[in-house]
Amino acid sequence: MKTRKERVDELKLKVEEAQLGGGLKRIESQHAKKKLTARERIDLLLDPNSFEEMGMLVTHRSHNFGLEKQRYLGDGVVTGHGTINGRQVFVFSQDFTVFGGSLSEAYAEKIIKVMDLAMKVGAPIIGLNDSGGARIQEGVVSLGGYADIFLKNTLASGVVPQISAILGPCAGGAVYSPAITDFVFMTKGTSYMFVTGPEVVKTVTHENVTKSELGGAQTHGTKSGVSHFTCENEIDAFQRIKRLLSFIPQNNMENTPKLKNSDAIDRADILLDTIVPENPNKPYDMKDVIKHIVDEGDFFEVHEDFAGNMIVGFSRLDGRSVGIIANQPNHLAGVLDIDSSVKGARFVRFCDAFNIPLLVLEDVPGFLPGTDQEWRGIIRHGAKLLYAFAEATVPKITVITRKAYGGAYDVMNSKHIRGDINIAWPSAEIAVMGAKGATEIIFRKEIENAENPEAALEKLTNEFAERFANPYSAAERGYVDEIIEPRFTREKLIKAYKMLENKVDTNPRKKHGNIPL
Repeated sequence: MKTRKERVDELKLKVEEAQLGGGLKRIESQHAKKKLTARERIDLLLDPNSFEEMGMLVTHRSHNFGLEKQRYLGDGVVTGHGTINGRQVFVFSQDFTVFGGSLSEAYAEKIIKVMDLAMKVGAPIIGLNDSGGARIQEGVVSLGGYADIFLKNTLASGVVPQISAILGPCAGGAVYSPAITDFVFMTKGTSYMFVTGPEVVKTVTHENVTKSELGGAQTHGTKSGVSHFTCENEIDAFQRIKRLLSFIPQNNMENTPKLKNSDAIDRADILLDTIVPENPNKPYDMKDVIKHIVDEGDFFEVHEDFAGNMIVGFSRLDGRSVGIIANQPNHLAGVLDIDSSVKGARFVRFCDAFNIPLLVLEDVPGFLPGTDQEWRGIIRHGAKLLYAFAEATVPKITVITRKAYGGAYDVMNSKHIRGDINIAWPSAEIAVMGAKGATEIIFRKEIENAENPEAALEKLTNEFAERFANPYSAAERGYVDEIIEPRFTREKLIKAYKMLENKVDTNPRKKHGNIPL
């Protein structure tokens, strides 16, 4: 029988073995690829000495293809819980040094265990992904493990925040777990995601494409929108994850954390008075508007590289988090198209799920016309944004800075779809369409029969704009609650959110709605 000391020594040896993962040579190989190990990543992400590991001694149970001779303690994934800035989180970190990070039955069970605990205690789940996919030697058992994780992702959605960092390969069925989570971070040059790799693509479609072109960080950050944050490296990704968590609550039963605020509530910013150009067709940067309104000009943008005509992200007003969704006149005139509608809808739904008040900054000339948009379903995709705003029950405030035309006016959190407070600047133009287009329709015959059609069009357009391209008709009907000088926007917003602090709104009783996916 072993002595007490021998048993303790045995435990220490096993812990040392587990902490080496696939061994020193593979750790060196990981570093040579400019990638950190699973444990190094956890140490950098979490508060010092806060990580409590679970399942360190788990091994796989497979006896196929000689796997019984290759057993690594932990089996390729490090799981546990700790804190970030003092707040509890659960984490799993895939270890590429063990079987290329491939997922086995036991590996999946470890991930599911921490996901279950996260939902029970109400804390965010962070997945650090670096895996070659399913462990082929385990066959359908490995595939079943992925499906079990997908189910947990779905059940946890809207209960606790879920964050995925793609720090290496993520291919095949493995991509669907991050896709279900709330936010995806990718690193330039070292991470990629795709359902089928370049070899399969070449065989099926005869396209020659690299891993990076097919599913690298820049591809998913700019073209597909799968990734919300394109990071320079892993350190950058961890810093951004920490920053993101500072804006959001631990779970769907909590409110956002309130921080101390040194920025005056009644700060009037005269620069806002001139930020919208006199020429209604001239662009300006809506991010400037945001930074002049929020606490200390601090804005954390989400999906920055995708669908630039829509801005989404987090900020604070008097120390309390708000989710901002804004049209960007600097890009495609701020028009709504397929990508911007989907981008906005997903962000609105996240904020609503986690009790984050919404601020809408509106300058939208309408939906993007054209066969490409119509054939690809702008009607269906635009309806997603409409649905998201209409369904949301958190405090919702809209500020119309300039254009609010047609159906896009309705969609962007208008009073008619339960906008709580709707404010307009004097520069606001709330109408079915722009003055010129409306004039060409209403006065078509007069213009055609005029001696000088161009002069007639200009005169009638100016008259129409003077009468209708303003916020006063909407204000007379109560569709706009107040028209304010831009410089007072910050104070008005803070007071409105304070008033709405205890807002309660409900949707009809139902299992769930049928959003037009």
